Amino acid sequence: MLRLYEFKEGISIAFGAIADNKMRSILTTLGIVIGVVVVTLMATVIEGLGMALDKSISSLGADVYYLSKWDWFGSEWWKSRNRKDVTFREAELLKDQLHIAEAVVPVVSTWQQTMKYRNRSVKGNINGTEPAYELTSGVVPADGRFFNEYEAAAGRPVCVIGADVASNLFEREDPLGKTIKIGGFSYRIIGVLEKEGEFLGTSFFSKDTQAFIPAENFLKMFGSNRSIDIHVKMFPGVDKEDAKEEMIGVFRSIRGVKPGEEIDFGVNTQDFLKQIFDSVVSTIGVVGFLITSLSLLVGGVGIMNIMFVSVKERTREIGTRKALGAKRRSILFQFLVEAATLCLLGGLIGLALSFPLSLIIDEVLPSKMPVWVVVLSLTISIGVGLISGIIPAWTAARMDPVDALRYE
Repeated sequence: MLRLYEFKEGISIAFGAIADNKMRSILTTLGIVIGVVVVTLMATVIEGLGMALDKSISSLGADVYYLSKWDWFGSEWWKSRNRKDVTFREAELLKDQLHIAEAVVPVVSTWQQTMKYRNRSVKGNINGTEPAYELTSGVVPADGRFFNEYEAAAGRPVCVIGADVASNLFEREDPLGKTIKIGGFSYRIIGVLEKEGEFLGTSFFSKDTQAFIPAENFLKMFGSNRSIDIHVKMFPGVDKEDAKEEMIGVFRSIRGVKPGEEIDFGVNTQDFLKQIFDSVVSTIGVVGFLITSLSLLVGGVGIMNIMFVSVKERTREIGTRKALGAKRRSILFQFLVEAATLCLLGGLIGLALSFPLSLIIDEVLPSKMPVWVVVLSLTISIGVGLISGIIPAWTAARMDPVDALRYE
């Protein structure tokens, strides 16, 4: 067992040796610095993307299915393109026949339309839907309300706008009750949604930049010759897989798809997004692991090399210490501390470089540097130091004091 004075002495000698060779110590740690920068940035980007994805897909709802002409992922584009459009009539039939659904809501959209108020205008997606959209999307008006059944059925010219649309069109005015132009038609604002933030790292799909109007109005303005999406929210407690199979079965029946034939529509859930993200993270992790391992291997070899040089340079010092009664464990501990400290220094420099780099990356991709990434980086640094220093330290610890004192 290492005694306290031996512990203090070993640390003191190790730090003194590093201080006497500052430039050499810093250059030796370059491999560790690169490895820590790579592993830290990789972890911060994955962590940031994961948090952004979780926040985004949570707004989709775990118990909501998105029935559409298109698959979000996995199918061939040309095959989806040749499918029949999903219609409002089919949405109505699904609503009547699917008894395990709390809400079946058609949604039809058009992208980047101009919304205008006086001399100000913004572009955003316009969605035609029904009042039950509140149930399937979880949208909550921060001010006002969503349109009701009467307004939807009568095709009233009312709309609900996103937070960014409101802030861009009405800098110092209350949007509620004001009239804006959408597609050349006037709409009275009855609600402003809560701020959602970016969706999957972009504001394009965020509800903050969109407007919602009754489906009847949408079809009159933009035409009915387009495919719709159907949002289906199941009752609480319904088994997800059973619900999905029943929904597919009902819609196959509505479309007249015979048993054994491939379905001609897509059923999407937030689980697809999670699966794709996990797959991407796994790939990034493997590539990052290889790059990091290579950098740390190079760094570790550099540390080992400089530790052998250090042992050679201080052979007489080691002989003197052993002649004065220093134990093998003291010598071993001294050089292990020196190797671990060199790597820890590299880890700290790497973290110091990674933090501003992560802020720059955050301007393009969501990234976050949690505490566990810092702890992991420093732990890896110290571990590499101990592994790299064990052979030189063992060599120094086993030196014969007489031979060491004779060394020139």
